[in-house]
Amino acid sequence: MSVATMLEGKSKNIISASPEDNLSRVVALLAKHRIGAVIICDDAGNVKGIISERDVVREIARDGGAALEMQVSKCMTSKVLSCTREDSINYVMEVMTANRFRHMPVINDGKLQGIISIGDVVKCKIEQAERDAQDMRDYIAS
Repeated sequence: MSVATMLEGKSKNIISASPEDNLSRVVALLAKHRIGAVIICDDAGNVKGIISERDVVREIARDGGAALEMQVSKCMTSKVLSCTREDSINYVMEVMTANRFRHMPVINDGKLQGIISIGDVVKCKIEQAERDAQDMRDYIAS
């Protein structure tokens, strides 16, 4: 199964913020949309980074409430690993596991296509396992 298949069942709405925004705005976006990470893009829509709930917690643990006024560019992950629509779910799962992160932007032809989470990957893997089990039951029964 490919990333493109996984994206078909997801909302096309991508939540993003600017590198100049403060952490308080990102926290509001995370809460409002009930998501775990926000993609950071420049004015042209190019991905400049990603910031997750874990990043926010680290900053607050270090600087307390003052961290909420910090510019996103100071605490985002700027070396963003991404995937394409053609990549397999297994590949994405391996990259996420090896690098210990839970959100990955999908980029094709330099354009942000979406974001997938480890939850999306697990859901796809479970659906595939259920289909495989049903196919096996059907094969045995016939």
